[in-house]
Order: sequence, then structure tokens, then C-alpha cells
Amino acid sequence: MDRFELIKRNTLEIVEEKELRELLNKKKNPSVYLGTAITSRPHIGYYVWVLKMADFLKAGFKAKILLADLHGALDNTPWNLLEKRYEYYKKIIPAMFEAIGMNTKNIEIVRGSDFQLKDDYVFDVLKMSTFTSVNDCKRAASEVVKFGDNPKLSGLIYPIMQALDEQYLDVDVQFGGVDQRKILMFARENLPKLGYKPRIELMMPLIPGFVEGGKMSSSIKESKIDLLDDEKIVIDKINKAYCVAGVVENNGILAFLRYVIFPTKQKFVIKRDAKYGGDVTYTNYEEIENDFVNKKIHPQDLKNSFAHEINALLKPIRKKFEDLKNKKILEQAYSNSF
Repeated sequence: MDRFELIKRNTLEIVEEKELRELLNKKKNPSVYLGTAITSRPHIGYYVWVLKMADFLKAGFKAKILLADLHGALDNTPWNLLEKRYEYYKKIIPAMFEAIGMNTKNIEIVRGSDFQLKDDYVFDVLKMSTFTSVNDCKRAASEVVKFGDNPKLSGLIYPIMQALDEQYLDVDVQFGGVDQRKILMFARENLPKLGYKPRIELMMPLIPGFVEGGKMSSSIKESKIDLLDDEKIVIDKINKAYCVAGVVENNGILAFLRYVIFPTKQKFVIKRDAKYGGDVTYTNYEEIENDFVNKKIHPQDLKNSFAHEINALLKPIRKKFEDLKNKKILEQAYSNSF
């Protein structure tokens, strides 16, 4: 698979594909970043972008992960918890890469406030605010920021800062979930107004949650599996997951297999009693989807095997957080979760 196809696989949109091809022809080691606001506890849905970051690394990119502490505050994370949540993300995100056998030495983890409080950055935030309207900022942030019934001014600053992050991180590409699309297009439109070049923007799908309808969300406990959920909780959540025989739409289990398990392992084994056909091994997603649609796989057999895979994936992450110091960081960062 060539570099372009490696980067494009499992994406929904690249703006613009032509620009990406030109970048790959021009630079041996371009740069890319993904930003994650330090808000709620990361869940297994984060693995969609972790796998895409792995693709960028294989394609020779220099990679940066922005742990956006100030963005977290702009999106209603209490200021007094920013330090502890940053410490938690700093521990848990590398653990996700390590759990799939990736070396993190080629990934630079950057803390947002380390550069976003500098004079030139703040000046550019103010300058861009004079070129953008309230409606532009609100529309850009609408699918990312929790505005509520009485929106705060902070939510309008959010897309301005995310646009400028591309310039100050000195990257060629930004990528994120498709819910980020309006912010990414906001950046392409507004960076040139300050004399900065627009970047290539790449969008990933959002994994459906384990409840019927909607994405996997930190705010809906039943919809997601936390990275530190124990084995029993994982099994219970998956047993209750929305998974109708023959139906692919809104099936979070199938989506996770497509975007995470197969790119990581290249095979998936359904274990079942011989009287129900015995074990069957799938080497690509299309095969398992086809059998599921044709009802050759019972939802419960799929759930049982999927739970086994998720517990195997999370085992090394859980082990890392058995350390008392890491437990304390978690408890301090998310005391209301205990």
C-alpha cells in the first residue's frame, strides 16, 4: 500500500486530496497533529484516531498529539482539575499506543498551554477574532463544544485557537473526527486572513455507541467502554449492546471491528460450540459483515468474541494503572467518577 492509500484508508474526507498528494511528493517526512481536549475520560472510541496516527507514522510523518488543556477549560472542564486531567491523559494516551505494540518515541506529546499563552499566539487569537463573526465561531464549534441553553463566550474562542494551533505547531496536516469538520473548515478559511497557509484536513468516522443511535460518547456511560473498565464491566456492557441480527447500521461492535480490530490484528475469531458450526476465522472486515448481514453469525456469538478482544486490548492499560501513583492521578482528575 503506497503512502497516499495508507493515509486515506478508513477516512471519510480529505480536504484536499490533491494537496495531500502534492505534499507526499514534495516532503519525505511531513508533519501531522491531532488535538484532544482534556475533558472526559478517554474511551475505546479513541482507538479510531490512534490507528490513524499509526498509519501516518508508517507513511513517514512526524506526529504530534496536542493535549489541549486550555481547550478543555473552554469546554467546561473545571480550571482546578486541568493539571490532574493533563497528567491522566499524558499517561493513558501513550498506554493506548503501547497496547497495540506501537513505539511512542516517534510521537511528540505537546501541552497546549505551553505555547498558547505566549504573546504572539494571544495576539493572533485577538487578531483572528476581528476577522470572524460570532455566528461563524458558534457554527464552527457547534458539534464539538457543549454550548447548552446559555452559551459561554469561551466556546466561541475554541475554534479560533484550534485554527491557530495548526500554525503554531508547524504542521502540514490536522486530522480529527467528522464532528470536527466545521472547525477544520473554519481553519482553512481563516488562517490565510492572517497570512498563514491553509493546512490539509482529514476526517475520521465516529464509532456508533453501544446503545441504539448516536456516537460513542463519554457523556453517555452505557454507550462506551472506558479504557480502565474491568473485565466483568466490559462483558456486561457488550452483552447489553445494541446488535440486531443482520443489521449493520448503528452497530458499534461491527464498526469497532472495521476501524480498529482488523487494522490492528488482520483477523478475528468467532468462537462457538461445534453444534452451532464451530469456530470461524475472519481475515477481513467485509467477510464478517457479509456473514452477519446474512445471519450466519448470531449476535451473542459476535458479542462474546468481541468482549474477549476488548479485554485483551485493555489488559496492558489496566495493568499500567494498577500502580498506586497512577491510581491517585485518576482519582484526583475524576473524583466525581468514583
